[in-house]
Amino acid sequence: MKEIVNQNMNQNVKQKVKLNVNRKVKQKIKQEADQREQEYFQDNKLTSSEMYLFNRGEFYHSYRKFGAHIIKDGGRWGTYFALWAPHAQQVWVVGDFNNWDGKDHPMEKWADQGIWTLFIPHLEEGEIYKYKILTPEGKIFLKGDPFAFSTEVRPQTASVITSLEGYSWGDEEWLVQRKSKDYLQEPMVIYELHLGSWRKKGEDFYSYKEISSQLIEYIKTMGFTHIEILPLMEHPYDGSWGYQVTGYYACTSRYGKPEELMLLIDLCHQAGIGVILDWVPGHFCPDSHGLALFDGTPLYESERHDHWGTYKFDFSRREVWSFLISNAIFWFDVFHVDGLRVDGVSSMLYLDYGKEGKPWQPNAYGGRENLEAINFLQCLNTVVHNYYPDVLMIAEEATPWPGVTKPVREGGLGFDFKWNMGWMNDTLRYISKDFQERRFFHELLTFPMMYAYEENFILPLSHDEVVHGKKSLLNKMPGQYQEKFAGLRALYCYFLCYPGKKLLFMGGEIPQFIEWREDRELDWFLLDYELHGKFHYFVQRLLNLYGREKALWEKDQDYSGFQWIDVHNYEQGIIVFSRQGMEVDDYLIILINFLPKQYSNYRIGVREATTYEEILNSDSLEYGGDGVINSGLIPVEDIPWHGLKHSVVLNIPPLGALLLKPNS
Repeated sequence: MKEIVNQNMNQNVKQKVKLNVNRKVKQKIKQEADQREQEYFQDNKLTSSEMYLFNRGEFYHSYRKFGAHIIKDGGRWGTYFALWAPHAQQVWVVGDFNNWDGKDHPMEKWADQGIWTLFIPHLEEGEIYKYKILTPEGKIFLKGDPFAFSTEVRPQTASVITSLEGYSWGDEEWLVQRKSKDYLQEPMVIYELHLGSWRKKGEDFYSYKEISSQLIEYIKTMGFTHIEILPLMEHPYDGSWGYQVTGYYACTSRYGKPEELMLLIDLCHQAGIGVILDWVPGHFCPDSHGLALFDGTPLYESERHDHWGTYKFDFSRREVWSFLISNAIFWFDVFHVDGLRVDGVSSMLYLDYGKEGKPWQPNAYGGRENLEAINFLQCLNTVVHNYYPDVLMIAEEATPWPGVTKPVREGGLGFDFKWNMGWMNDTLRYISKDFQERRFFHELLTFPMMYAYEENFILPLSHDEVVHGKKSLLNKMPGQYQEKFAGLRALYCYFLCYPGKKLLFMGGEIPQFIEWREDRELDWFLLDYELHGKFHYFVQRLLNLYGREKALWEKDQDYSGFQWIDVHNYEQGIIVFSRQGMEVDDYLIILINFLPKQYSNYRIGVREATTYEEILNSDSLEYGGDGVINSGLIPVEDIPWHGLKHSVVLNIPPLGALLLKPNS
């Protein structure tokens, strides 16, 4: 019995020791958890070093600390606010939670950095708020948060406490594949769209989530490689199309919540579609709840923009650099976008841009170049590519500024691509001419080749060209009803076969007769009409052919990828050229007739003694043409022509384009 008692006592002692050990382990775990929570809080509060970097223009993830963030402070959950407003006398956080009276929620100022901070316990996601700012002149401003992740639906203007954590992405495979892409040698045909007018739900907008399935299916079927969405950053006025921004870190609430936009981008990636966002770092909206005169002084801005009535960003302020470069990083980091099309780069580069005879202040060397903006753009592209070397930075730049797409280390601006505005303007000017006048403007087709390889170009047929009385692409065409369609088919063949990546604004593929309007959806009903339906099918076939034929894109940035065969035939309005792929025997011959006259037995020079196949003819009956085609294999004759050893004889349709491929 004694042995049994001793054995039980030993077991009790062992159990007590075990319990004590477990208790110590639990205490240690709790202490570590508390420490992690405290570290989490510290990690989500602005540190003095981060404030220093922000003031220097080098805090490239400032959205992680500025704005409103849900964190834990010593066991209390709440929202931490951080704001740059150096000239304010006092700032309060106000909202429904305090009846818009900030007396209980004054922010603390870090005077040397011009930054205000405050933690409000128990303030949860979904609460609306603004900053109540006492200006140096004693006025009270109510301002939205420059770093807000979400806002109320316009016309309401309050910021919304929003967490961007928690979305589960499924685009890992896309992001891995993106790292191996060389877009200079890849097919790229971008569908530019305005999300609110692509399709509409009666008088309402489709949400990001609702529109995703139909948009993705359409893009895949048509053969576009990317979508480029007009600015989705929050903006108060629908008629600005998103180009007058008030909330740079908030995707517009018109179409739903941030996680819904994440879903749209995620599903695009899973379907193999790249997503580019239009981005506006040159100017911002003057509305009183936005960035304008933010703390009662010109803080973010330098001056009014004479063209647009907006404010230009002040690139002499390094805090503006932190704000904007962080914003670019934000869209790549949080929303996984594949590129930014940077709007209005020309307006940033020149001090006299839009002045039109009005006085302007030259730079320190007496020139018109905006040196601070140039340095900003170089820094922007350097930082973006350091963090995300596989994304695209695209410049909308309309002047002969040299080196837009050259690396910064070589003195360039560091963009990946530049819109070829010269090609666009010359081409659209040519096709808008009456047929009898085109012979006098033939150089508008040929001159752009003189600079085609000076930059990495995208050829844009963009939204700007089908608004404000410029007419739709279809209605720019001269001639009778059927001639307009034929002329547009020829233009699109020229567009897809010319060196450079491509961008087409929505509606151009239907094609619409009227100009685009942001307050109504595209005229999808037109597809019920024969010529519109056949044209739509033609665009689909052309884009899918473009994606298959490497000769049309492998050497977009290489002189050896293009050769004129007949460049001087202005009398007949015909141009002939070839496109070359990486392989010697991979090439295409493209002929385009820009006049409404048919030619039989038309001879062109070819380089090989082989047969040729017509792989596309824009005059095919299935595309709405008259059926003037070249069927079967086209034999070669040993008759020198156009400086080449051999030639073929073709039927040339009026206002038609044809693509020939060697049958090697």
